[in-house]
Amino acid sequence: MDAPIDEIPVTAGLLRGMPLPQPDGDGDKETRGRVLVVAGSVPVPGGALLAGIGVLRAGAGKLQIATAASIAPHLGLALPEALVIGLPETADGGIAPEAAETLVGRALRCDTVLIGPGMMDEAAAAELTAALLTRLETDENGPRFVLDAGALAGLGRDPAPLHRHDGRMVVTPHAGEMAGLLGCSRDRVEADPLGCARAAAAVLKAVVALKGGCTRIVAPDGRAWAYRGGTVGLATSGSGDTLAGIVAGLLARGASPEQAAIWGVFLHGEAGNRLSRRIGPLGFLARELLAEIPAVMATLASESDIEPDCR
Repeated sequence: MDAPIDEIPVTAGLLRGMPLPQPDGDGDKETRGRVLVVAGSVPVPGGALLAGIGVLRAGAGKLQIATAASIAPHLGLALPEALVIGLPETADGGIAPEAAETLVGRALRCDTVLIGPGMMDEAAAAELTAALLTRLETDENGPRFVLDAGALAGLGRDPAPLHRHDGRMVVTPHAGEMAGLLGCSRDRVEADPLGCARAAAAVLKAVVALKGGCTRIVAPDGRAWAYRGGTVGLATSGSGDTLAGIVAGLLARGASPEQAAIWGVFLHGEAGNRLSRRIGPLGFLARELLAEIPAVMATLASESDIEPDCR
């Protein structure tokens, strides 16, 4: 069957028709899911912090962050809501690939694993990501994944580790990272973002959220959604880390990969719109986006007549 041509606009109305799983009023933090964030490096510790806060602001119940050992105590103080694990480091201050063995057990006890924000040692990040995906279970008992930034390095050369987790994966590249995944120029991606997102989704067997002025979300079968409602202020340092965390948190709550990506992109964009109206179109910080997320979710939920999901 030929892939569909049209993009479905991502709007509040669309999201009201695909409501997020809602916890029972008697539930505790366990019912909202556990997330393991594998992220950060000595040069960019803030990537792990922003992603971790995004997980919690999206409504996930429990958070663990695994990061380079020398920055772990600082992240633990900056984010007291998280359990923070220090891992062996590379000479460049990244997470060493041999840490995959330590992470397997923790990942298996989580609903979602996010890998990549702030991981600047690309070679080490690629090796770690491949090793972790290869070691983890692929059945319904295994976690789902969000791959961002450093975790995307090398996947275009060998997507086999992703294929083991077909149907359980979201990847969130920008145009430059998409070019690396497809082995093409950034100019080609910018000339045909939808076509490139569809190609990547098919090759990787993953939901792809191609970030940009218009963000495209594409399923492996070619179905596509487009969010055009964001503000230019979202193009700021750390913004992608916040989006990855939000998507991971929604996955942990029980959203499907498509649903988590669509909702995550919308929540991220609408948070930017709120800040743009209050602060101005430029100059707000990525960290400021995160405090807006619960209010955007609550507004949509209150208008959707959502019944609690008693899981």
